[in-house]
Amino acid sequence: MVPVLYRTWKNSLVASCLLVIVLFGRNRITQGGGGPENVLLVVNPNSPTSLAVANFYQSLRGIPDSNVLYLPWDPQEQVTDVDRFREKILLPIVEHLTRQGFLEWIDCVAYSADFPWGIELQKDIQRFAEEHPELLPPARPGRPSDGEKNSEESASSRWPRVLTPRGSLNGLTYLYAGVLARRPDYYMSLRVNQYMRRAIPEQKELPTLGFNSRLQFDEHGNLAKQGQRYLLSMVLAVAADEDTRGNTLEEIFEYLRRSAAADGSFPQGTIYFVQNDDIRSRTRDPAYPEVVEALQKLDVRAEIVHGIMPENKPDCQGVMMGTAEFDWARSGSIILPGAICDHLTSLGGVMAKSAGQTPLTEFLRYGAAAASGTVIEPFAIAEKFPLPTIHLHYARGCTTAEAFYQSVYGPYQLLIVGDPLCRPWANIPVVELQEFPEGKMVQGVLTLHPTAEFPRPGLPQPIGGGQVDHFEWFVDGRLVGRSGANEAFVLDTRPWDDGYHELRVVAVETGLIASRGELVVGLTSDNFGGQISVKLHTPQVRLGEPVRLHVESPGALAVVVRQNGRVLARKIGAQADFEIDSRKLGMGPVRLQAVGIGGPGRPKNTISRPISVIIERE
Repeated sequence: MVPVLYRTWKNSLVASCLLVIVLFGRNRITQGGGGPENVLLVVNPNSPTSLAVANFYQSLRGIPDSNVLYLPWDPQEQVTDVDRFREKILLPIVEHLTRQGFLEWIDCVAYSADFPWGIELQKDIQRFAEEHPELLPPARPGRPSDGEKNSEESASSRWPRVLTPRGSLNGLTYLYAGVLARRPDYYMSLRVNQYMRRAIPEQKELPTLGFNSRLQFDEHGNLAKQGQRYLLSMVLAVAADEDTRGNTLEEIFEYLRRSAAADGSFPQGTIYFVQNDDIRSRTRDPAYPEVVEALQKLDVRAEIVHGIMPENKPDCQGVMMGTAEFDWARSGSIILPGAICDHLTSLGGVMAKSAGQTPLTEFLRYGAAAASGTVIEPFAIAEKFPLPTIHLHYARGCTTAEAFYQSVYGPYQLLIVGDPLCRPWANIPVVELQEFPEGKMVQGVLTLHPTAEFPRPGLPQPIGGGQVDHFEWFVDGRLVGRSGANEAFVLDTRPWDDGYHELRVVAVETGLIASRGELVVGLTSDNFGGQISVKLHTPQVRLGEPVRLHVESPGALAVVVRQNGRVLARKIGAQADFEIDSRKLGMGPVRLQAVGIGGPGRPKNTISRPISVIIERE
């Protein structure tokens, strides 16, 4: 294994350290829990499937319009090299988050379909070997030394064989700092993830911690003032086509729908740990009894069974098994909504049709909330896969994304597919605002009084105390402030544009997991007398047909139609007719907004209420 040489790495990355300072600043840090306001949804506008999945997920989960980023990519390029990934995907994401100031609250990057699932890392390895040969293991017997003629070849050949040179889309996003710094000795390390929760000898229980991208960790996994930072990341879907063994759109919509419905349900199913003689099982099953015991203390059913799969079990709330191939339909078992399922095999994350072994998408086909697999032969190394403790973190109230990354030491080649926000055991607060109805017209300064109640107020710490720690306030997806559990919040509407705004009030629970619950209220501000009206002629169209609407905003210099902040069309004047190509929007539920741009005596723009359009298949 290549060691993570923290001092060497830090000393050679002045630019990256400056970037981290710019990204994160000195904002107050609160711990995780994960909600829709904390997710950046990344969409490929060149893919009808990516658009459709994103539209569905945004509507299902209530992702704010501001939290959607469109990044073009060739849908056929399912595997790419690290330089293209860095330039075309990772760097644009980090720059967008930095420019918008979103890293104060964005914790998770969720990729829609049709982005590359595999990233080839040879270029970074070759560069590192040439620049830092002293950090590599000694040359193996029979290999030329660095001083010989073919020194470049010999240096790269000393890279450890078990660190296979392909990473996953989400794994490399999670480890973004090292990838941007071109340091494979960091991001390919098998102990790189300090958010991974490990047993502490002096404590009786394995700790669980809600995620926050502002948290920093030292090399022992402890919170630190200066240390490593991460960004949770998952892939919503891998779409099936002639070259890819993914899921159909119907299957994708169904497992995402089931996952959202499972939130806060405190399900009564059973988590099954399957033992057999396969090396995939043997490397993990010594930890099964301890995890089962810990789950049972939480009143979560868990059971160790023997064989290849759970057989004839109608209540699979989670599955961990070790086998290269399986046919779930033959098991006679049923996967319940919200279940995390894994089979811990070499090629489970290789999505090419030519690959062997059963892909992770088989679990999703039968309704799992999330599943994972490596994108290249990983060898039988436990650090590359989730440990059984994934189910313990999940049952304590974490999201799927938090549970996965707390249970894997070296995630660089682990492809995790499914719903990052699913949290069946979360104690989700229900938020209310006193005397504040939907659509209220507002002006000037508002004083707001939030309240929140928990469905399970008596849960013990550190899982959560069933009490509010604080409230967070978002306007149009942007964090504008925080208030204490019993404090009023003062909101000044005068800097806003006139028209529609989305107010999101988030209650954050006390405790280490910090479960979140939100109330979303639409408001109309009227500080400058701006007016705008929209007449939608086509509330429902087939993909390929135009969406037609008429916009009027008296006194405006121009009118604009936009989706998720991206401008779709613009015309000079105070009124205009628009025809929007529905193929730019994608299939499914779509929200558009019209904007009147400034004008004489109008210091601000005017924003319409959201316009809902349903786009059906061709």
